[in-house]
Amino acid sequence: MIAQGFVIPRPLGTLFSLLPLYPGSLLFVGGLNLAIRDRMPADVRAALAGRRLRIRITDAQMVFDFRCEAAGFVACANQGDPDLTIAASAADFLLLARRQEDPDTLFFSRRLSMEGDTELGLLVKNTLDAIDLPVFELGKTVPARLLSRLRPQPRS
Repeated sequence: MIAQGFVIPRPLGTLFSLLPLYPGSLLFVGGLNLAIRDRMPADVRAALAGRRLRIRITDAQMVFDFRCEAAGFVACANQGDPDLTIAASAADFLLLARRQEDPDTLFFSRRLSMEGDTELGLLVKNTLDAIDLPVFELGKTVPARLLSRLRPQPRS
C-alpha cells in the first residue's frame, strides 16, 4: 500500500518523462476500457463522444492523452490542448481509484486539478462516482481469475 503523501522521486519522474507518450496512452486506455467502458450509461458515452481528455501524473511526469468514441476510449497523440486535463500525483490517483479519498477533498486541498471544460470535468467526476469500480480488488479481475487457473492445483 502506498503511504499518503508518497511522491515519486524526481529522478524517477524525469526518467518516466523520457518515455514515448503514445504507447503509455495505449496501455492506459486499454485498462480504462476494461474497467469502465461497459459500465458507462449511453447518455454519458454520447456526451463524451469526440471529447479529448488528458490525465497528467504530476510526480511521474507522465501524460496520457485519449478521446472518447462510441466504441470506447481511444489513445491519441498529444496535439494541442485537450478539452479537459486532470492532474494529480500517482499516489492521489491511486487513492481515488481505490475510493480511499474523495475527489472534492483532493480538489479543494489543491492535490487534484482540472483544467479546461468545467462542465465536462463535472460529468467525468459524477460518472466515476456513480460507477461501482472494483478496480484494485485484483481477485475480481479477469486476468487474476485466469492466472489462478494456471497455478498448480494441490494434489489430493
